Amino acid sequence: MSGIYIHIPFCKNACHYCDFHFSTSLQKMPDMIQAIEKEIKIQQTYLSDTIDTLYFGGGTPSLLQKQDLKKLITVLKENFQIADTAEITLESNPDDITQQKSDEWREAGINRLSIGIQSFFEADLLWMNRAHTAEQAKNCIEWVRGSGFENITIDLIYGSPGLTDEMWKQNIETALSLGIPHLSCYALTVEPKTALAKMIAAKKTDAVDPEKQARHFTILTTTLEQAGFEHYEISNFAKPGFRSRHNSAYWQGAHYLGLGPSAHSFNGVSRQWNIANNTLYIQSLLQGIIPFEKETLTKTQQLNEYIMTGLRTMEGISIDRIANQWGQIIADNILHNATQYLEQGHMVYRNPFLQLTISGKFLADGIAADLFVTDQENKS
Repeated sequence: MSGIYIHIPFCKNACHYCDFHFSTSLQKMPDMIQAIEKEIKIQQTYLSDTIDTLYFGGGTPSLLQKQDLKKLITVLKENFQIADTAEITLESNPDDITQQKSDEWREAGINRLSIGIQSFFEADLLWMNRAHTAEQAKNCIEWVRGSGFENITIDLIYGSPGLTDEMWKQNIETALSLGIPHLSCYALTVEPKTALAKMIAAKKTDAVDPEKQARHFTILTTTLEQAGFEHYEISNFAKPGFRSRHNSAYWQGAHYLGLGPSAHSFNGVSRQWNIANNTLYIQSLLQGIIPFEKETLTKTQQLNEYIMTGLRTMEGISIDRIANQWGQIIADNILHNATQYLEQGHMVYRNPFLQLTISGKFLADGIAADLFVTDQENKS
């Protein structure tokens, strides 16, 4: 099973922490929809198997008009074999959600909503430059449930300068009280060239405190585990049966097609990414050309990608799979290099799976990098 991601590169506001590709001007929205339709038709042979997931991300795809959303889904179904049981996700912001729009999304075929709440505190939302209020963050859940949505996930951000431990606990408890079956929770990251990076450099706001973020992560994992959630990926928690099928497939190395400016695609042996420029993307597609760059992955890169994504999941990486696909010597070396983390309690080895513990998950990127294999090792 494969998945398709559709990037809608428009937002009302520029959140201070965000470094995704988007524009706050909606003038090019009609031309963008037309260009994405053309890309869908051009890319109809990129994936050969059944499509199990569609994911509208951004940006803010909840800004799409009803007719544009329905049109894109129709064109996708005309050009790809979409499973009848496909998970179809729409990212949305609370300020875009009304009972009418929620009804329209259900009518268009959306069956899963990802809502960018980030915080239930007004001061936190203002600091992030979010467009919605704390009241809207709570009310929108009632509206989408009124339209029949049960498969709902919300985003929350922890570790921001003004977010105390007690406030973070209250954010989690509020989500639980609303009966949300899936949470995506992210440590605030300071990306270069964002408004947040500039604010910290100018000393207009405090820098991120890693110790606070570690505390918040521990609070998060402990609270949600007690509430019956599976910590199935570093940033993702789900009640049984509510894992994100789209993102899970990505972490497991499934093939996917990315449509829209800046979107990435992967077919198992190569990766490609569209240009992150709305104007150039539209101009190229109107001429029938997809503006992208492409990288063919070596066997070593494929292995390291498996290590990087696999370690993020609760299942971890399979030493048996590595031995079968890349060789026993490579598998033995990876297990040997993991020894220090096993001894420190950051990893566990449940044969054949090498997994991160709670403390290890907070160090995931560094641990993965230490387990990466070089081309020279892979040839030996």
